[in-house]
Amino acid sequence: MPLKISAADMVKNARARIKEVETADLIKMVDDPNVVIVDIRDPRERERTGFIPGSFPAPRGMVEFWVDPESPYFKEIFAQDNQDKQFVFHCASGWRSALTVATLQDMGFDAAHLRDGFSTWEKQGGPVERVAAKD
Repeated sequence: MPLKISAADMVKNARARIKEVETADLIKMVDDPNVVIVDIRDPRERERTGFIPGSFPAPRGMVEFWVDPESPYFKEIFAQDNQDKQFVFHCASGWRSALTVATLQDMGFDAAHLRDGFSTWEKQGGPVERVAAKD
């Protein structure tokens, strides 16, 4: 059976209704205590390519459960008392984070995503933290 909608169309539809943050703009906000940057990439991606300093790792498959206060997997960083903060989610290229933020918006959680993902972060001068190589 053919797909009813492609992954690319899902991303396009999500982007049409969510807030997108440009790389240069998020670089300016990286040290803002009112901005929470959430990295939804796989932990191996973070190890391989580095990550935005201070970003909170939340693997894509768990985000909805970590955000939902009724879930046994809920994480305090997403609590109501932090809702005055701006949450910006990112992945590698902006596809996964667009779908994630659209879903969170459907849940009633206010968030944005990094339009081009981590792929442009370092190229545009964003700080990157790297995991020390294992011996």
